[in-house]
Amino acid sequence: MFARKNIKRYYLIGLRKIRSFLLSAKSRELLIFLFFVIVSFCFWLLQTMNDTYQTEFKIPVRLKNVPKEVVMTSEIPNEIRVSVEDRGTVLLNYMLGRTFFPISFDFQDYQDKGAKVTIPLAEFNKKITSQLASSTKLLSVRPNVIEFIYTRGNAKKVPVAAKGRMVAGRQYYISNILLAPDSVVVYAPKDVLNSITTAYTEPLDLENITDTVVQRIHLQEVKGAKFAPAFTDVTICVDMYSEKTVEVPVVGLNFPAGKVLRTFPSRVQVAFQVGLKNFKRVSENDFFIGVSYEDLLNNKSSKIPLTLRSKPDFVNHVRIVPEEVDYLIEQQPVEEGTE
Repeated sequence: MFARKNIKRYYLIGLRKIRSFLLSAKSRELLIFLFFVIVSFCFWLLQTMNDTYQTEFKIPVRLKNVPKEVVMTSEIPNEIRVSVEDRGTVLLNYMLGRTFFPISFDFQDYQDKGAKVTIPLAEFNKKITSQLASSTKLLSVRPNVIEFIYTRGNAKKVPVAAKGRMVAGRQYYISNILLAPDSVVVYAPKDVLNSITTAYTEPLDLENITDTVVQRIHLQEVKGAKFAPAFTDVTICVDMYSEKTVEVPVVGLNFPAGKVLRTFPSRVQVAFQVGLKNFKRVSENDFFIGVSYEDLLNNKSSKIPLTLRSKPDFVNHVRIVPEEVDYLIEQQPVEEGTE
C-alpha cells in the first residue's frame, strides 16, 4: 500500500515538472526552433529529390509453358539487375510503392531454334521498359545475355569419380574411396552428351586424415548438362600402417644347366609397411627376389645387389636386409640327356 502511494506521488511530481517545462519561455523557444528545422529539412528534401540519380533494381525472370518431356539442362537466371536513371522522386516511388512484375518468356516461342536458345537483348529490354515511367532512362541490364539449354530425352549413365587432394596422416594410408551413388544419369543435348564420359566431384582438399571421412559433395557443373542426382556421398576409408618382416629366399634366374647360384645368406629379410587389415594376409610367398645369370656375368664385385622383382600392391616402404650378399656360382654335374 505504501509503495503504491509513493509511485502515484512521484508520477504527479514528474508530470508537473514536464508541464511547467513545456509552458516555460525556454520550451517555447526550443519548439519554435525545432519547427523551423523540420520545415528546412522538408524543403531540402524536396530540392534534393528533384535531382537526377542512378540506382539498380532486381526484376524476376520466368520461363513458362515448358513441356513435361523437356529437361532444362541450363536454366535462365531467376532475376536480372536493371540499372536506371531518373529524378529522385520517381526512383523513390520504385523503391517504396511500385512492384515489378516478373519478365516472362514463352518456351513455345523458342522451341524451333535448337537445343541452345539465346534471347536477344532487345527482346527483354522491351519488356523492362514497359514497366518503367516514361521519364526513366534504362542504363544497363545484367546479365546482358539470357540463354537456356534443354534436351528431349537425351540421357545416359556415367560413372562418378572423386577429384581433389586427399592425404592420410602419419602412419595411415587411404585404403579405399567409396562413392554412393557411383554412377549418375546425365541429361544433355546430343553433342554435349557425347563429350561426357565421367561425372567428377567438386575438388576435395583433405589432409592429415586419421579416421573415416564421409562427405556429401556436389558434382562439377558442365555447361548444357544436368546430372541426376547432382551430388554423391564420398566415403574415404583409412587404415593404419604396421611394420612386418618376412624371410625370402634369393633365387637364380636364367642359369644354364649345370650352374647353380649360392648366396650367403641364402635367405634375406624383407621389411615393409602394411595396413592392419592385410597384416595376416601377406606372407613371404608374396615376394620374389631374383638374380639373373646375365647380371652376375657383368658384375665385377664379390657381392651382388638384391632387387625385389615382385611384391603386393598394398605394401609400402619395402626394405631388403641385407641389400647385397656374397655369392658363388657352383658347377654341378649334368645328367645325360640334359641340355
